[in-house]
Amino acid sequence: MKVLSLTEPYATLIKEERKKVETRSWKTSYRGELYIHASSTHIPKEWKNNKELMNLIKDNSLNFGNIICKCNLVDCIYMTKEYIENMKRNNYQEYICGEYKEGRYAWILENIQVLDNPIKAKGHLSIWNYEEKHKM
Repeated sequence: MKVLSLTEPYATLIKEERKKVETRSWKTSYRGELYIHASSTHIPKEWKNNKELMNLIKDNSLNFGNIICKCNLVDCIYMTKEYIENMKRNNYQEYICGEYKEGRYAWILENIQVLDNPIKAKGHLSIWNYEEKHKM
């Protein structure tokens, strides 16, 4: 299965369907089922100090080191000034959940489904493959 690792709180925000656009510095041609992994990396202080962002997270709901949900990656959009302004104006919650800068990419996620049993896993860079040892 294809997996993308994200630093918390972003993985949990996707799991809770508060974030449906993942922002990246690189594009992907991959489309299809994608599992979301919450990396073991600690939340950077800068993000912890962002009250708007952290208020979106329920208490004690972070999922460090686990594959927590799956979704469909349906598009990868190159961010223009107009795209960013539109996102900031019309979807502010989404806007504060990503890094919106010209030249970056917006990965559009749909059909988010929480896993009944999170899968403990070590994360990797880029989209990576997780080989299932047990059926989920």
